[in-house]
Amino acid sequence: MRAARTESPHPLVDPVGDTQLRSYLERIGHTPDSPSPASLQALHLAHATHIPFENLDILRHLPIALDSDSLVAKLVAGRRGGYCFEQNLLLAAMLRKLGYALTPLAARVRFRAHAVLPKTHMLLLVHFPDGDWIADVGFGGEGLLLPVPLRDDAECRQHAWTYRLRRDGGEWVLQSMRDAAWSDLYAFTLERQYPADYEMANHYMSTHPNSRFMQTLTVQLPGPDVRHILRNLELIEDRGESSHSRMLSGEEERIEVLERIFGLAFPRGTRFRGGSAPATH
Repeated sequence: MRAARTESPHPLVDPVGDTQLRSYLERIGHTPDSPSPASLQALHLAHATHIPFENLDILRHLPIALDSDSLVAKLVAGRRGGYCFEQNLLLAAMLRKLGYALTPLAARVRFRAHAVLPKTHMLLLVHFPDGDWIADVGFGGEGLLLPVPLRDDAECRQHAWTYRLRRDGGEWVLQSMRDAAWSDLYAFTLERQYPADYEMANHYMSTHPNSRFMQTLTVQLPGPDVRHILRNLELIEDRGESSHSRMLSGEEERIEVLERIFGLAFPRGTRFRGGSAPATH
């Protein structure tokens, strides 16, 4: 039996209350059970398939706040989505409220990367007496539907998609199977991260002109059978073995698609700075 873990003197997120937890569970349509790998899997799937990955506030030049009250107000009460810091910090707050022990981690994205990138992705290591699991609801259309056990080279079939973790020197790498070949998604170590680490990465990713989130409108919602992905004006339906895409006619159709497919309601005439040209990455 491993030693009990103690909470860091620098808590990752502000605690959430009972009302906030109930609202979150209603948002994702989930009834929780006592902490266990099976319970984590069910909650993870519910979150990933109900709260879309999106960077729309970044393209509206609105600040991305990472405190628990702001996350609940936006992603739960406001029925919006968010990107990795928002998604996984919200998940972390709710998991801790439900009694889970976890460690926040950071990763270097390798997916579609042509150089070594900084650690700008957040994920969670969730602890159980018989082993740890990686939980991550913040990687969008290519990301996990379910958590994966922290075991080297163990394939995890998740509906139409397959993942595995592999050791690469001193790092772990999350990979997905595409066209009968493994593709790297991101690489990480088990070093604990702190709020200051995420604040700095969040500031860069949400404000720096070289950030991909400042350049490309991205909205993604994974599901067991189909993953819907919107990049600028390209709408993609990915079913694992096959995918189909089409170009939207313009801003008005995009507003309609955001509500109909992703559940994101914006007034007609809303404009997003950038994000109207065909995506090139």
